[in-house]
Amino acid sequence: MSAFTFDRAPLRVYWELTRACDLACRHCRADAVRERARDELTTEQCESVLAALARADGPAPHVIFTGGDPLKRPDLVRLVEAGVARGLGVSVAPSATQSLTHDAVHALKDAGVSAMSLSIDGSSAAHHDGVRGVLGCFGWTLAAAERIVGAGIPLQINTLVSAETEPHLEDTAKLVGRLRANRWSLFFLINVGRGRALRSLTAADCERTLRWLARNAGRWPFVASTTEAPHCRRVMLQLTREEGRSDGEAHAGPRTRGFGIRDGNGVMFIAASGEVTPSGFLPLSAGNVRTHDPLELYRESTLFRALRTPQFFGGRCGACEFHQICGGSRARAWAASGDVLGEDPLCAWQPG
Repeated sequence: MSAFTFDRAPLRVYWELTRACDLACRHCRADAVRERARDELTTEQCESVLAALARADGPAPHVIFTGGDPLKRPDLVRLVEAGVARGLGVSVAPSATQSLTHDAVHALKDAGVSAMSLSIDGSSAAHHDGVRGVLGCFGWTLAAAERIVGAGIPLQINTLVSAETEPHLEDTAKLVGRLRANRWSLFFLINVGRGRALRSLTAADCERTLRWLARNAGRWPFVASTTEAPHCRRVMLQLTREEGRSDGEAHAGPRTRGFGIRDGNGVMFIAASGEVTPSGFLPLSAGNVRTHDPLELYRESTLFRALRTPQFFGGRCGACEFHQICGGSRARAWAASGDVLGEDPLCAWQPG
């Protein structure tokens, strides 16, 4: 079995506790709504799923509670405590609203949260609030970042990468540094949900952006990574070779620990209704945690097993010499062609 295949358990479980949210982000994957849905998992069902995840062979998955806005769930702190008590790492990805108060942050800190993340989609209120759909969100986000860092909780900043936000990435990186974040994750747009209204980068522009990221990541005071752009790993290796360093040096750094991880391979998503999918951007269900063990669905479902065999992917992704460490975005392949095993159109590389 390849060192880049995570066949027994996911490394990360992204869990949409609710689709309810007070923001109206233009790129929202979840098509979030104001009120909680009646089909959300109950507190007891959530605790049962956490217990199942904790029974993983080897290292237990890291759980990221997301949404919508997980703060819309009054049992959020209880669920963080339940996960931590079972030996799981638990992070929270809240929306930057007025609900993210000093008391809310410290309650999560006391519950044992491992990290928190906030989204910043530009270096100014005009840019960020234009994407988020709510005036004042930029200021709330900066205040929330200060509270999180002040509480001693590691902070990750997530930034959308699209044609609208790419020109501002350099300034956004400077802001991430000023906020004293530990990590910056650049999410490359998938045209699903409300994100269909935004414009993706071209493959050539994406390649240029990834090379910019790879060149600069080592000089920033935070770790930089990508979401739904696994070809960043290829770019890192190619840049390493161009600079005359060994591949081993590239593999040794913290930027490369995610080699091989992609939708369905090291990643699993649990929707608010309990449906299990390879990621939040790939709405193909393998089953529901109400009736199935989530780890069994991850290990045994035909969908997940297919996503862990990149040699059978179609087009350039299957033929690519980097398919084990990359494999392309399966969500983007599906969004572009309806074929979950198809090639990722955002990658410019021609396999040789």
